[in-house]
Amino acid sequence: MTQEERTKIEERIVEVLQTVYDPEIPVNIYDLGLIYKIDLADDGKLDIDMTFTAPSCPAADYIIEDVRTKVSAVSGVTSANVNMVFEPEWDKSMMTEEARVELGFE
Repeated sequence: MTQEERTKIEERIVEVLQTVYDPEIPVNIYDLGLIYKIDLADDGKLDIDMTFTAPSCPAADYIIEDVRTKVSAVSGVTSANVNMVFEPEWDKSMMTEEARVELGFE
């Protein structure tokens, strides 16, 4: 895959991630800063590292499956592996400015 193709696929992955929400938070997981890594290999294999605002998130399984389903459907992605990680620990500074405003932190 060319760099241009990779960039377009990665942009589409981000767009799709911006449609995934924690049912308890009105901001998407990408803007919340919960996505730590998007690694797309030349063969289309995708690895995503993500976290949650709290390790005991009751919707964790639902959110992970939603991420996996949606990114797997992106053209150019041949498989998707979603890893839940807790290092570094998530904090409010990882959110986009828009997310902080939406949630009343600014």
